[in-house]
Amino acid sequence: MAKDTKQRILDAAERLFAERGYAGVSLRTIVAKAGVNLASVHYHYRSKEELLKAVFARRLEPLNRERLAALDDLELRLREEQTPPVECVLEAFLAPVFRLAEDEERGGPVFMRLVGLMYGESGDLVRMLFMQQMTEVAERFYRAFARALPELSREEIYWRLFFMVGVMAHTMRASDQLQLISGGLCKLGNAEVMTARVVHFLAAAMRAPEGCEVRG
Repeated sequence: MAKDTKQRILDAAERLFAERGYAGVSLRTIVAKAGVNLASVHYHYRSKEELLKAVFARRLEPLNRERLAALDDLELRLREEQTPPVECVLEAFLAPVFRLAEDEERGGPVFMRLVGLMYGESGDLVRMLFMQQMTEVAERFYRAFARALPELSREEIYWRLFFMVGVMAHTMRASDQLQLISGGLCKLGNAEVMTARVVHFLAAAMRAPEGCEVRG
């Protein structure tokens, strides 16, 4: 079945943004890659900014629904007074990402390259559009970690969430470097293996005592 015009535009934009970054791609380049005319892009998306927003939404909305569903399931299985295991909260956040990364049918590999590149882009617009998709998820997972780690301050939990996302992003965009620097000793696993490794590492970091004092 032939892809419709909107799908072709989104696919072309996603691939080009992943290869060259947002600033390095023009609407005319996207038009040529998609095999459509410029009027079609303006009709469906109005601007390059709106097109990038649609590219993010197409992948992140289902990904975040999966994350929140996993968190809902975890909370339903716990009584109100029970503390959720840190590992389970981490898995709810990370596992959907690693599953998407190896899912060719859902465009996962290309989108993960895009996300990795976008983390390195300095443009405020790119960061803003990305974070608009993450607001609800960030708040829900903050509350889950606050419940799992009641000994930590609000500030400390946000720092650790920041570091957690950094570890995830670096793993997604640079994991092939691990094989190179380890001389082939460390080989990438499937989504389940990668999730288990990252969860094991981050759980220890999340549970570390809050002992850092920052002096100006």
